[in-house]
Amino acid sequence: MVCTPSSSSGFLGDLENSYRRRSIHFDSGVKVPLLPDHIWIVVRGIVKLSCLNEQGDDVLLAIAGPNEPFGDPLTHLDLFEATTLDHCDLLGLSIQDVNTTPHLSSNLMKAMMQRTRQSEALIALLGLRGVENRVKSFLELLAEDYGQPCDQGLKLNLRLTHQEIASAVSTTRVTVTKVLGQLKESGWMQHDHQQKIIVSHLPSRNTSQNKKILA
Repeated sequence: MVCTPSSSSGFLGDLENSYRRRSIHFDSGVKVPLLPDHIWIVVRGIVKLSCLNEQGDDVLLAIAGPNEPFGDPLTHLDLFEATTLDHCDLLGLSIQDVNTTPHLSSNLMKAMMQRTRQSEALIALLGLRGVENRVKSFLELLAEDYGQPCDQGLKLNLRLTHQEIASAVSTTRVTVTKVLGQLKESGWMQHDHQQKIIVSHLPSRNTSQNKKILA
């Protein structure tokens, strides 16, 4: 979502060479510690950004993929959490690093602009009528930003539970399970042998916009 594969690899390559000792590997399903005055850059993998509501439910706020930042300085939410959805390599940078490195500040500004656009898209889909439309729009958004091209369409190399999808589109887990079954039956989506979602039918305006390919 932030850069094309060619441009992101150059940016991340510079970062890894400069801050190699700060790159940390996280297994899937791990809570990433959020430290004051530090941000994380996703080098490889996918991270779910969420918060807890008043009822204690986990609410999905955004997805951070390669070349995208997150961290305590970038949120005002007290119950903000970051959880890996895949095996991840993350680069930790202090705000001082960012402030004293002009090219780093410039690239992070572009990344934050894209994060803002993703947040706006997630908010906008909540205004769509019908749960099926909201679920389809949510999966389309993920496929366009993080999908890996395959023979059947765009495959999502991340696993979201039905409850996580439900929280993103403001409905119940039971309803999401029903809608996903209907979308699979209609051929709009399918699963591969690892149960990863493949979106088979994207709007024609987006079919050529594979902005990011996950390794």
